[in-house]
Amino acid sequence: MEHTFDDHYWNDIWTGDRAVAMSTSDPNPHLQRETRHLEPGTALDAGCGAGAEAIWLAGQGWTVTAADISPAALAFGQERAVAAGLAGQVEWLSADLSTWDPGTTYDLVTTHYAHPAMPQLEFYDRLAEWVAPGGTLLIVGHLHGHDSPDEASATAANITARFDSPGWEIVTAEESQRIVDGPGGHATVLHDVVVRAVRPA
Repeated sequence: MEHTFDDHYWNDIWTGDRAVAMSTSDPNPHLQRETRHLEPGTALDAGCGAGAEAIWLAGQGWTVTAADISPAALAFGQERAVAAGLAGQVEWLSADLSTWDPGTTYDLVTTHYAHPAMPQLEFYDRLAEWVAPGGTLLIVGHLHGHDSPDEASATAANITARFDSPGWEIVTAEESQRIVDGPGGHATVLHDVVVRAVRPA
């Protein structure tokens, strides 16, 4: 089924039956692994959902802008940040990332399974523009390309090809599987693509 991934779609998701379970998810392990060594600065969590990653980054000392198209998702995130005692370190911003311009750059730009209302690789191009000189871009996405011809470009190789220019350093480019608890407690296999790149200083 085709989706437009617009504000109506995502608000339906974040006010639906799965919303409460989605809002209590743990921060993404790829984020924890790939950023623990970085010096905290400013960070943008693009498509933050209920804010698990944004709150984790804030807990590590980052000053975080958490942007999402769904106000319902952001409301969950704000509640979680208050409960964690980190409300002052996260700015929650309602924005359509396919058209929004932050007007600034960040030391870290990260996204986790975001599906914007635009082609996926073009979305990653937009995120790259928001990385400050010397800063880091971390993309964690659902791996496509084996059974989904329409999304054949969302692989580690084709994402990293977007950064095949002087200065960009590809630090991580991998595809992996991990098992998580899915709906009803059933095990679900996630096929992840992880790309971390550093912008030239």
